Amino acid sequence: MLSVHTCPLALLGGKETGGMNVYVRDLTRELARRGHRVDVYTRSQDSSVPRVSGAIGHGARVVHLPAGPERPYDTNLVYDHLAEFIDGAAAQAGQDGAHYDVVHSHYWLSGVVARELHDRWGVPVVHMFHTLGKMKDSVAQKPEHLEEERRISAESAIVQEADLVVAATDIEKEQLVQLYSADERRIRVISPGVDTERFHPMPSAYSKERIGLCADRRVILFVGRIVPLKGIDTLLRAIAAIVKKHPELREDLCVPIIGGEPDRGREDEEMARLEVLKEELGIGDIVTFLGARDQDELQHYYSAAEVVVVPSDYESFGMVALEAMACGAPVIASDVGGLATLVRNGRTGYRVPARDPDALAAKINRLLTDEGLRLRIGQRASCWAEGFAWPRIADQIEAVYAELADSAGAPGP
Repeated sequence: MLSVHTCPLALLGGKETGGMNVYVRDLTRELARRGHRVDVYTRSQDSSVPRVSGAIGHGARVVHLPAGPERPYDTNLVYDHLAEFIDGAAAQAGQDGAHYDVVHSHYWLSGVVARELHDRWGVPVVHMFHTLGKMKDSVAQKPEHLEEERRISAESAIVQEADLVVAATDIEKEQLVQLYSADERRIRVISPGVDTERFHPMPSAYSKERIGLCADRRVILFVGRIVPLKGIDTLLRAIAAIVKKHPELREDLCVPIIGGEPDRGREDEEMARLEVLKEELGIGDIVTFLGARDQDELQHYYSAAEVVVVPSDYESFGMVALEAMACGAPVIASDVGGLATLVRNGRTGYRVPARDPDALAAKINRLLTDEGLRLRIGQRASCWAEGFAWPRIADQIEAVYAELADSAGAPGP
């Protein structure tokens, strides 16, 4: 596994940590459970962290390779240090006598590395983008939010050169074909999975007690990175609209925002903008920025929530929505990307137009005021999510690996 810019062991909700981290970690763990040996190569961001970690579980290792400064670093600048990463991966494999059957790369930076290792090792490559630069550009609100041209160029090359590409949804497959001229015969559509042993319905009162909330609080939850693309400002405007129209709800409402680092608000432009916005909207007493949280805590936040909101401008899949549904929480999400197929409108939650706070407010209010509806949707959501359990997804990934290994004909280095 190649996860160059972000470590699967990192705490979730940071600037570069989210659904992809969960995907790499949980898929690696499931494959290791089945007897595969999996090495995850990632960039070292802390020199005090062990170079090789077995924290994911028996049969799996996370290898931290120096590539540029050993600290959190601008993702785009990591590109300038990929040669060091590639040499480090080759050296580590040589030192360990590792012979890989397949290289599975994640995100465009890892795809660049995979192309070089393919040439060195003669090992087939399967790639997963997780997000597409051209799709992010299509919803960018400011020129500075546009992706660098070298990302777009690299993605175009990866699409043409990877042996197989895994798309999270049929929608992403269509985007790859239309925007990058991908050969659809080399695309396999396989959804990400969810850890149903961790994420499952629990009594709301119990979960609220575990996270320090009174049982009568009505929780509207957001989980994700604190970046403009996630549409948190749309959620804040929706909450303001709700309390303006229904002031009686103000006393009971609680809106935790999980992600980012609140203590660095002045250093983080988006966090600072949102802190100002919530005060301007008069909801500073309702909305709380909690920072990143471990997934063992997240399960209780999901179970405590009356509704989980995913107001993104773009999501290739929407891991937060899947985790929330697995916990029996209704989801209200933007009708974009993978969310358009993951959230079944009126069944497991609701989909609303992106950047439409009034539509979002209407659906939140509907679930807050109809307890029977909310419970029915939550029950259907947890049943729907069972179909995405990691053992089922890993079966499909294994089939892709077998297809590649068989076509390669000979073992790697």
